[in-house]
Amino acid sequence: MSRYKSYQYIENLSDVVGKEVTLRGWVFNKTGKGKLQFVILRDGTGIAQCVIFKGNVSEEIFEQAKALTQESSLIITGTVKKEDRAPGGFEIDVTDLEILQLSKDYPITPKEHGDSFLIEHRHLWLRSSRQHAIMRVRAAIIKAIRDFFDGNGFKLMDSPLLTPNACEGTSTLFETDYFDFGKAYLSQSGQLYAEASALSLGKVYTFGPTFRAERSKTRKHLTEFWMVEPEMAFFDINDDMDLAEDLIEYIVQYCLKTCTRELATLERDTTKLEKVKRPFHRMSYSEAVDWLIKNKVPLIQKDSEGKDVHIHPFPWGEDFGTVQEEAIMEQFDKPCIIHRYPVGAKAFYMKQDPENSKVVLAMDMLGPEKAGELIGGSQREDNYDLLLEKIKQHDLPLDEFKWYLDLRKYGSVPHSGFGLGLERTVKWITGAAHIRETIPFPRTIYRITP
Repeated sequence: MSRYKSYQYIENLSDVVGKEVTLRGWVFNKTGKGKLQFVILRDGTGIAQCVIFKGNVSEEIFEQAKALTQESSLIITGTVKKEDRAPGGFEIDVTDLEILQLSKDYPITPKEHGDSFLIEHRHLWLRSSRQHAIMRVRAAIIKAIRDFFDGNGFKLMDSPLLTPNACEGTSTLFETDYFDFGKAYLSQSGQLYAEASALSLGKVYTFGPTFRAERSKTRKHLTEFWMVEPEMAFFDINDDMDLAEDLIEYIVQYCLKTCTRELATLERDTTKLEKVKRPFHRMSYSEAVDWLIKNKVPLIQKDSEGKDVHIHPFPWGEDFGTVQEEAIMEQFDKPCIIHRYPVGAKAFYMKQDPENSKVVLAMDMLGPEKAGELIGGSQREDNYDLLLEKIKQHDLPLDEFKWYLDLRKYGSVPHSGFGLGLERTVKWITGAAHIRETIPFPRTIYRITP
């Protein structure tokens, strides 16, 4: 038997219809007239309508019920009734009520509030029904990710958050002084260390926060976000793409099964998510460029005055941006993997295609509904000499990558991996308007509080 107190939660009310229960929570909303007071109680697991009839309680308790305000905390005792018309589908006939704290002047009222106000009150905004639903879907996605990898023979391995080097250069990293060792950086990826772990355990994944200091203001960027990064010994690029498809299908289908109520609260069109089943679409980078040229989608760059310049036709060798990704995905109702990117568009550790030296064995999975890039990955360069050459070409500090090169000296094997951005996945599945809604306390280039 548990040594912790056994509390009744709203999400389990279907199990106790007709029984007396005690609920603990906060006032989500309240109305009343005459001898009746209606309190919508939330407890983190759901909402329930609590009915206080003057004839069923003492005068003192009825007066307390009338005094309740939004977000007051309380304990309510009463009998559970099934009531389809009530919010949450159940109703509590209240017999007792205890106020823990009477909230005063709660700032987030039912009226409309601007984005700036809401993000400044993020610690309270999380209590709203929409944000509550997004956070529960986020938790479900995290569980799905862990279940998927744990159930497929992967071992969780933690990579350090403080590193002496960067995966792709230091221009977009946060740096700090690290005792007598000079500069250290907040990690932008756990990949390099995951490669070392994979050559020990075979199949591993890391799951933790990562940091990017790029000055991006889009609806898809955060400076601190969470990423899951599997790394697999003996996997080639095709294995990598297959695994990525399996993962995304599992996550989406898991959410459809377990987050029905939350997706309904978010008014998410789940018929679109139901289509997310393997096989996904795939095209090479070159095929994608041909499609962009055929459909007259330009490369958009800034000129010296900061104005957009449209370049036609799209030049082979350039990486895709939001405009190109969204244009490509308009034709698809489920994710598409773009693979085999130009050497110059991708990171130093990616393996060159043995059949075409102009491209690397890289892949990006793009999501439908303007989800953007959900996954980025590649087969890693496993040849010592070629990797050493790449490190020198990218002008990276050789001393700090000696340990990474060691992986190619002692039992090197083909290996692959990818990274999935948690918040972008949450944004896509929930239909959230902005990525700042998909993490409890977002960090952007213009906000580090609350």
